[in-house]
Amino acid sequence: MFERPDTGSRALLVALGTSERDYDESLAELRELAASACLEVAGVVGGGRNRIDPSTYAGSGKVAEIAALRSELDVSIVIFNNELSPVQERNLERTLCCRVVDRTTLILDIFAQRARSHEGKLQVELAQLDHLATRLVRGWTHLERQKGGIGLRGPGETQLETDRRLLGKRVKVLKEKLQKVERQRATQRRSRARGAALSVSLVGYTNAGKSTLFNALTHAGTYAADQLFATLDTTSRRMFSPAGRNIVLSDTVGFIRDLPHELVAAFRATLTETAQADVLLHVVDFASNDRERQVREVNRVLAEIGADTVPQILVCNKIDQVSIDPKVVHDDLGGLTSVSLSALTGAGVDLLRVALDDFFDRAERDPAFESDEERDPAFGSDEEGDVSMSGLPLPPASAIVDAETWTIGPGGAATGARSR
Repeated sequence: MFERPDTGSRALLVALGTSERDYDESLAELRELAASACLEVAGVVGGGRNRIDPSTYAGSGKVAEIAALRSELDVSIVIFNNELSPVQERNLERTLCCRVVDRTTLILDIFAQRARSHEGKLQVELAQLDHLATRLVRGWTHLERQKGGIGLRGPGETQLETDRRLLGKRVKVLKEKLQKVERQRATQRRSRARGAALSVSLVGYTNAGKSTLFNALTHAGTYAADQLFATLDTTSRRMFSPAGRNIVLSDTVGFIRDLPHELVAAFRATLTETAQADVLLHVVDFASNDRERQVREVNRVLAEIGADTVPQILVCNKIDQVSIDPKVVHDDLGGLTSVSLSALTGAGVDLLRVALDDFFDRAERDPAFESDEERDPAFGSDEEGDVSMSGLPLPPASAIVDAETWTIGPGGAATGARSR
């Protein structure tokens, strides 16, 4: 008989990387994820992996090493910084005699802990059920059919089919509820269009300081903390504009490398707000040594949700940690590319307000700007034909974050910029 063990709070991390640089960054992020899930990290098993073992992912020798350390440290859960198949997860649990989860499951669990709104809970539950659907079969082998013949058949297939049917029904209900949420959001977008409100969305890597900047711009007082995925529920507030513009600012869920596809699909209704925004404020943790990869990861997810055509303004946050002065950077054509500030201390926040006004001024003067309706045919305007404006072209997804300039990534030509 095999039943999945209960979990505890002491965890052993397993990080198998393909390169030394990726390994260090990935392990640091895994530690933060474990801390965000309220787990105590008792130890780490690391190493490289050139070939994936189809049965255990790590191979028999590495699994034996993990088992010995797990027994020595008396941990109750082993977390792999890789995506495990259902077969690999089951085989590892049998060998290690403890609960084994992968990176995707850990992120889903953090989302389940942090969801507060009704919509957020629906989205997280849908993502969890989609992930669980692949792990129903043969998860509990005492339910399988043991013998054949009349009167000798076990209840296994019946139980598993019942699980599938109940899970499928629940998924259908959740999708119907989220479709209702999407219709409500579409109504809200049309209302903002009638009120000539400009939509600005904060996007960025998790823990880049989006919620802190949101509070600094709107005085909303939403929850902000130095942890991964502190904010899941999208919040929208009006922000002050020096030019008196009607601007609605939205704070969205943060992104992370290898963001589970189940989460992207479940949060699509929420992320649609990002794709329909007039401009995105791409918040970057400028104190992070890994900021270039984080920018690329965010741009990758934005492309996946159809928001890669929305204009961006790069916001280099946390400059107080690297002793950089607030500044606004433009390209050679006068287009706004980035603003350096500290959302925590407030330094440079007023520069961002002015920069947004300048951005929309330029967008209004530019005859090439497009509306939300032109960007997405499914977005309807109101009866009077009022639509929100878009702005300037999006900076390249391969851009490298630099304090003074915005440069093209490897293989591209550098683009000069000036600050003021």
